[in-house]
Amino acid sequence: MKRTAPLSAAVAVSLAASLLFTSGTASASQGHDGSHTERDLYGTKAPYVPQGSPGGYQRAPKGYVPVFTENVARHGSRAMTDSADGAAVLALVRTAQDQGRLTNLGARLGPQVQSLLDAASALGYGGLSARGAQEHRQTALRMEQRLPSLFARIAARHEPVVVETSGVPRAVASADAFTAALVAGDPALADLVEPPVTDKNLLYFHKQPQNADYQAYVKSDPQLAEVLARIDGDPRTAEEAHRVVARLFRADFAAALSTEQQISFARSLYQLYSAAPDLSVEAPTVDLTPFLDRRDARWFAYLDDAEEFYQKGPAFSGRTITYKMADVLLDDLLAQAEAKAAGTRDNGAVLRFTHAEEIEPLAALMGLPASTAPAEPDRPYTYRNNPWRGAEVSPMAANIQWDLFRNTPGKDRPATYLVRMLYNEKGTAFKWSCKPVAKHSYFYELDELKRCLTRS
Repeated sequence: MKRTAPLSAAVAVSLAASLLFTSGTASASQGHDGSHTERDLYGTKAPYVPQGSPGGYQRAPKGYVPVFTENVARHGSRAMTDSADGAAVLALVRTAQDQGRLTNLGARLGPQVQSLLDAASALGYGGLSARGAQEHRQTALRMEQRLPSLFARIAARHEPVVVETSGVPRAVASADAFTAALVAGDPALADLVEPPVTDKNLLYFHKQPQNADYQAYVKSDPQLAEVLARIDGDPRTAEEAHRVVARLFRADFAAALSTEQQISFARSLYQLYSAAPDLSVEAPTVDLTPFLDRRDARWFAYLDDAEEFYQKGPAFSGRTITYKMADVLLDDLLAQAEAKAAGTRDNGAVLRFTHAEEIEPLAALMGLPASTAPAEPDRPYTYRNNPWRGAEVSPMAANIQWDLFRNTPGKDRPATYLVRMLYNEKGTAFKWSCKPVAKHSYFYELDELKRCLTRS
C-alpha cells in the first residue's frame, strides 16, 4: 500500500462538513506529463511486454558462438500484497450506498472491487498470478529460441542450469514457471535444471542487515521525506482526487469529505486500478478503467513513480544510497561470466529471480536506459524533466540478461569472450564508459566490462 492517509474517518461522513476547493484549473499534463505510453499508467505494476523483436537482434561477430547465459529477473505479475486498499475503497462506497449517494457510475464500483479482492484472496495475497507465470514461461521459450545452439550445447555437455531466488514465494514460483518452460522447450534439460536455492544477500538485499543504512533512508531520511511531501502536496493531487470522487459520489456526499479523505480514496482506487491487469486470468470480468480516466490515472501513476524513483531508483544527485547496495548483483554477474570464461565453473546458465527493489537499483547502478539521471535536490523528479518510468524500468517480470560468446582459439592466441546484454529482451548498450567492439555494437569484450564495471 502506497502513501495514503487512513480512510477510517471518511466512513463516518458529516454532511455538514464543507470542502474548500477550487475546481481543477490546471491540466494534469502541466508540469509532469512528458513522454509516456499506455503501460505507463500502471507504473511498476505494468504487466510484462518484451521490448525486443525476433528478427531485430544483432548477430555476434564472425567466429563467436554462445557458451553461457545468465539473467536477473523480477517475479511476474502478482496479486496485491494485502486487502487494505480494497477495504478502504469498499468502506466509503458502502457508506455512500447506504445513504443513496452513489452516482450511476459509482454504483458499479463496489462489485468490481469485491471481485478483484475475491480473486486476490483465492490466489493468495502477493502470490504469482496465472499471467505472471505465463510471462516467465514465454520469456524462457524466447530465450531458447534466441540461443538454440547454446541450449543444445548445455544438453550435450550436461552443463548445470543454476537457479537462485529471493526465497519469497512469488519469486520461487516465477523460477519454477521459467525452468518448466525451458524443459518443455527442450526435454534434454530436465536433469540439468537444479533445484532453486535461496540467496537473500544477493536477491533480497534491500532487507538485509548489511543495508541498514538504506532501510533508515527509506524510513526517516529528511531529504527524502521533504521531496515526497512536496510532490504529494502539489495542488493537482487534490484536484485529481476531487475529479475522481465527483464522478462516483453525489455532490453533497463528496463535499462532506475532507481533502485528505478524497486523496486517500483516489490513491487507494488507483492502487487497485494498477493491480487489476495482473489478475486478468483470475478476475477476467474486472475492469476498473471506467472509474479513473486517463488524466487521473496518469497523475497518480506519477506520484507512485516518484516514490519508486526516490526510494529505489537514481534518486538524488550526489547520493548513491538507493543503488550502491546493488553492487553485490553486478559483482555476481561479472563473476559468473568470468568463471565460465576461466573454466572454473561449468554452468551453462545461471537464472536469478528477485523483486523490483533489486531490479531498480541494479538498473541505476549500471546506468541502463531511463535510469541514468538523478534529480537535483532543488528540482524534483517529474515526467517532464526525467525519463524514468516504472513501467519501463521495472515492470512485472522485468529482466536483465547477459549472454557470453567465445571464438575458437588460434594456434598462438587464446579464445576471447564477448558479452551481449538484453534489457527486457532488447539489445542494450552498457554505460558510456564501456567501449563496445565496434561503433553501435551491443557486444563488449569481457575484459572491457571488467575494466569499466568493476568498482575501484
